[in-house]
Amino acid sequence: MTRRGSEERDVGLRRPVEPFHRPYAGPEPPSPSRRPRRLLVFAVAAAAFAAAAVAVFLVAPGRGGDGTDRVAVTPTGSAPATPSPSEPAQRIVRALPPPCGTVSEGTVARTVPKARKQESANSTLTTCTYTSTEPGFRWMRVETRLYAPANTATPVRDAESYYDAQWAQAHDAPLVRTIALERQGGVGDEAYRWFTADKGQPTVVGQVTARVRNAVFTVSYSERAPGRGEQAERERACLAKATAAAREVFTALNDF
Repeated sequence: MTRRGSEERDVGLRRPVEPFHRPYAGPEPPSPSRRPRRLLVFAVAAAAFAAAAVAVFLVAPGRGGDGTDRVAVTPTGSAPATPSPSEPAQRIVRALPPPCGTVSEGTVARTVPKARKQESANSTLTTCTYTSTEPGFRWMRVETRLYAPANTATPVRDAESYYDAQWAQAHDAPLVRTIALERQGGVGDEAYRWFTADKGQPTVVGQVTARVRNAVFTVSYSERAPGRGEQAERERACLAKATAAAREVFTALNDF
């Protein structure tokens, strides 16, 4: 090999004396004229799908154990937004009204004239009994039961279970003769009315039981059994008095 050829080979392998430093920069995107159209459409579609998936995850509601709607917690563990006042979680009954404070004095005077009151109460159960001092027998009792959020994680579900148990027992009550038993609309979330005659006693009872979210109440009105041929009329009258009082209890619970 000639000296000139050797020099040309050495020149090809020789490195520069000083290193060449080039600042880092990301690859430049291809010009619009060179970017494949199919790749662009795919990228846009993938980005839209990812955004939609994240939005669904963040706002998808879940049914709570107590029947209330809750918003799912975000992946970062941040707390969900506070429910608005119109949501069921904000409409839980927090406390019971005074035991004899749910039925107006006017309704009591018409239903049980010159009544003597007897009441009892704690944080989850109140009762008020009105007994007439007039000649003849008239009696009304209001019982309200609360499943408080402080005592149970599922207050509405517990109230539903208690209401269902009361409804089932009404179909098989050994100490009374059931004359009428049917669902009642317009009083609470669910309600039924029941007209019975006491076995061995000359009295009849009109009763309304209703559930208002996590509270269940019963209004019972009793008077002497009607004479022969008067049962239908007394049934309507007894149930009307019990229903009128029950509507006032429902209104009172809505204020708590």
